Amino acid sequence: MTALLLALASSLAYGCADFLGGLSARGAHVLRTVVIAAPASLAVELALWPFLGAHWSPATLAWGAASGVASAAAFALLYRTLAIGPMSVLSPITALVSAVLPVGLGLAQGEHLTTYALLGLPLALTAVVLVSAGPGAGASRPSRAALLLALGAGTAIAAQLICLHQSPADSGLAPIITGRAVSSALVLTAAALLRKRLGAQRPAPALCAAAGILDSLANLAFLLAARSGDLAVVAVITALYPAGTVLLARIVLAERIHRSQLAGLSVAAVAVSLLALN
Repeated sequence: MTALLLALASSLAYGCADFLGGLSARGAHVLRTVVIAAPASLAVELALWPFLGAHWSPATLAWGAASGVASAAAFALLYRTLAIGPMSVLSPITALVSAVLPVGLGLAQGEHLTTYALLGLPLALTAVVLVSAGPGAGASRPSRAALLLALGAGTAIAAQLICLHQSPADSGLAPIITGRAVSSALVLTAAALLRKRLGAQRPAPALCAAAGILDSLANLAFLLAARSGDLAVVAVITALYPAGTVLLARIVLAERIHRSQLAGLSVAAVAVSLLALN
C-alpha cells in the first residue's frame, strides 16, 4: 500500500509539473524553461539531503548520471511537446510509451504479480490509451512532428525511471541528486551555446520553477515507491499522470475532453483499485 500511495503521489506531481512546464514553454524557447526548472529541482533535492540521506558509490554515480542524461532529454522533449499541444492528446501518448519499457523490465526481472495485478496492469495501460483518445470533431489534432516528439519524450522518461530503479537500494537521494546535477549542467551548457537562438520571449519564472520542483518531488516519490514495491506496478500507476494534465488543461485552457477520455479516467480508478490488492 505504501508503494501504491507513493506511485499515486508521483503520478499527480508529474501531471502537474508537465502542465506547468508545457504552459510556461508556450511562446518561449523550451531551453528558457528548462534552465530554470532543472536548477530548481536540484535545489529541492539538496534541501532534502540532510533529512533523507545519500550514499555515493560507483554504481550510484553511473546510474544517477545516466538518469540525468535521460532527464535532460525528457525535460526538453516533453516541454516542447506540450508547448505545441494539444496537451490532452500528446501527454497521454508520452505516458503510454514511458510505461511500457519499465513494466517490461520489471516482468523480465522476475517480478511475481497476483491475479489482481495481472488484471490491473492491462487495465491501467488501457486507461492511458483511452485518455489519449482524440477529443472529437473540431478539436485540434497533433502534427506528425508533435507525435514524434511525444514518442521521444516517453522513451527518455522511461530511460530515466529505469536508471533510477537500477541504482543501489541503499543510496538514498544520491542517484536523484547526481542525475539532476548532470541534467542541470547539460541544459545550462546547451542554453549557453544556443543563447543567440533562444529568442527574446521569456517564460514566467515562477511557472518554470514550480514545474521543476514538482518534477523533483515526483522523481523522489517514484524512487521510494519502486524500492518498496514492484517496478511493473509502480511504473504503470505513475504513467497515469496524464489524468492530472488533461484535467488541468480542461480547467485552465478549456481544451475539450472526449467521452473516451472520461471513460479512461474511470478505468484508471478501477485499475488502481485492483493494483492496491496486489
